[in-house]
Parts: sequence; structure tokens; C-alpha cells
Amino acid sequence: MAHALTPSPETMAYLNEVKSMPTLAIVAVEFAVCVSKWATRRRTRRALQQLTLWQLDDVGVTPRQARIEAAKVFWRA
Repeated sequence: MAHALTPSPETMAYLNEVKSMPTLAIVAVEFAVCVSKWATRRRTRRALQQLTLWQLDDVGVTPRQARIEAAKVFWRA
């Protein structure tokens, strides 16, 4: 599954070539990236809460670390 957080090389090349983007476009892109990051954090932290002990051990996370991470609000990195 591709994430919106990793733009394609073609998109990055286009954005690098653009000399000036309208301010509203810049704000819109930054807002979209921010919301995408928040959604990813929320989804992965909810999934982390559902992992069993052996799954946590498999990814190298202790139950305590998982609880601490899952308790964070989505806007905190």
C-alpha cells in the first residue's frame, strides 16, 4: 500500500521545477501532509494495541513500550 507521505519521483521532479507556487497551494499541500501523518499515527497506534505478546516480541517491542506509544495522542510524534 502506497502512502501519501512518499510522493512519486515524478511529483517531486515537478515540484522542484515549479519556480513559485501560490501560497494557498503550499498551505494546502502542507495541511494534507500533516493530516496524512496524523491518520497514519492514529491507525498504527490502534493496531499496536491489538498485538499479542508474541507479535510484540517479533517486532522487538515490549508490552510497556507498546502501551506508552499507543497512549500518545495522534498529533505527538
